[in-house]
Amino acid sequence: MSPPVGVAVLGSTGSIGRQALDVVRAYPERFRAVALVAGAGDGRLLEQVREHRPAVFGLADPGASACLRARLGPEELPGLLPPGEDCASIAAALPEVELVVAAVVGRAGLPGVLAAARAGKRLALANKEALVMSGELVMGEARRTGALVVPVDSEHAALAQLLEGLPREQLHKLTLTASGGPFLRLTPAELARVAAEDALAHPTWSMGAKISVDSASMMNKGFEVLEAHWLFELPLERIEVLVHPESLVHGLLQLKDGAWLAHLCQPDMRQPIAWAMARPARLALGERLPGFAPLDLAAAGRLTFEPLDDRRFPAVGLCRAAQASGGGAPAALSVADEVAVQAFLAGRIPFPRIAEVLAEVLLRFQTRPLGSLEDVLAAGEEGARLAREALAGSPA
Repeated sequence: MSPPVGVAVLGSTGSIGRQALDVVRAYPERFRAVALVAGAGDGRLLEQVREHRPAVFGLADPGASACLRARLGPEELPGLLPPGEDCASIAAALPEVELVVAAVVGRAGLPGVLAAARAGKRLALANKEALVMSGELVMGEARRTGALVVPVDSEHAALAQLLEGLPREQLHKLTLTASGGPFLRLTPAELARVAAEDALAHPTWSMGAKISVDSASMMNKGFEVLEAHWLFELPLERIEVLVHPESLVHGLLQLKDGAWLAHLCQPDMRQPIAWAMARPARLALGERLPGFAPLDLAAAGRLTFEPLDDRRFPAVGLCRAAQASGGGAPAALSVADEVAVQAFLAGRIPFPRIAEVLAEVLLRFQTRPLGSLEDVLAAGEEGARLAREALAGSPA
């Protein structure tokens, strides 16, 4: 048998990173953790380091890194990477690393993703913003070096599996499914009264705060439309969204003869993570992952679908508009969303104001060409500035 694949987990202390390490733990003959990197959370990273014994590890936040350093034993200190954004880039480019699980949320994940692409690694991509903000740059580097970009998002992993072996000329369109989040049935008046804790109570998935709010607003789905555009090289008009509250059908293809292909599985992120890590192999997850059970269709009962209400949830349309504008507009929108979501979580603005702020940002943003990571980050900073200005005039 081949030796275990060397894995770098960027964002190892977050939800996706922890679940990726569940897979590493369950299949030690296939994977070994070579590098673990996170933003902060020195206590959790220390636990991971002492369990998995990676060659290198680190925290981007200088203060958290200093706390971690103080808790390390003499034999552990040599593996500590310097703090800062280069921490993830160094880990991703290590020669011993064959597979990079990119799970850092937001623009902070871009340097590590680009480093992995430039180093020609197999990239299990869970960072939406990398393609939303800099899809042309990331995919261009991957083509240049031969890096393999494999999606981890449940929807894109489903679509990638459905597309395997399918002649592209037979494809009519892709359909991403959306659970609808916790606010699917609320009226506009009710949406104006929701609180942060309501947005974090997703009916199906367990996710971080930012992604949970994006799911509630459907911004997450808008980002996924742009991600699918870059991953599968399709125009936006051939990528659609259907609301599917049961979250059991994760992706759909419609073929030119009118037939549909669907991918179904439990709403358990360990399935797409394991697939992205082991592809083309299929791991018997129910045998080794505690609590993992295959989907029982008879028990699932009905599967329902409905169109997205663009009036109550304008985020998907905003993402399409940003991509149509081109240049740095998607990057500006992505970072503006980080600012607006944080304002909502802090109780400074009502929920519907998130979309209003983002619409204002797109209206004011001046598109520009993106030739480098610095250009992408500059466009993002402009989006953040415009969002803060819009928020300054927001009612509490």
